[in-house]
Order: sequence, then C-alpha cells, then structure tokens
Amino acid sequence: MRERIQKLLTQAGVASRREAERWIAEGKVTVNGEKATLGDRAHRLDDVRVSGRPIKLEEVGRTRRVLAYNKPVGEVCSRNDPEGRPTVFDHLPKTKNERWINVGRLDINT
Repeated sequence: MRERIQKLLTQAGVASRREAERWIAEGKVTVNGEKATLGDRAHRLDDVRVSGRPIKLEEVGRTRRVLAYNKPVGEVCSRNDPEGRPTVFDHLPKTKNERWINVGRLDINT
C-alpha cells in the first residue's frame, strides 16, 4: 500500500510530519532516485532517501508502543527546551532506531 511520504518518514521516526513536509519542499527527499514533491506517495519497499541518506521503511508502522507518563510539575512537553528546563523525554526509556512522540501537551505547571 502506498502512503504519503511525510507519513512514512514520521512513522520511521526520522522527523515530525511538518519537518518531513519541509524537507520534501526543499527537495531533500527522493523516492527511487526521483525528487519527491508534496502529495507524492511511496511504498515501504521503495528506496526513500533524505539528503542522500537511505531511510529504512520496511518495518514502519508494524509495531507501536504506548506509554502513559505522569508528567511532574516543572517538566515541559517539548523534545528540546531553549531555556534548559527538564523535558518529559529526559525520563523516558531509551529506544534504538525509534523515538517517542508526545500526544497531548500540558503546560509546565500542570
């Protein structure tokens, strides 16, 4: 089944959907050697590359892990905080070739 390229890149854990869309618009994404455009679709077995780097899509979307995290007051829900505050991602288990994504956001005092 062919899916939007930005969705595949997001599921592969290499970028957020918006970042993947930006990469496509900037011409950094190729599918089977052809420059991708927004709206293009690809198959998990296609040769998808970002800035020439191959992205493994074969296993994308096959397994998902869900973790409920009780966010303490004082942590932010961003992956990186320019003010150096602790983030919810600082205390999550480390993953290999995966990444945690945040679903729902709370302010720092909640």
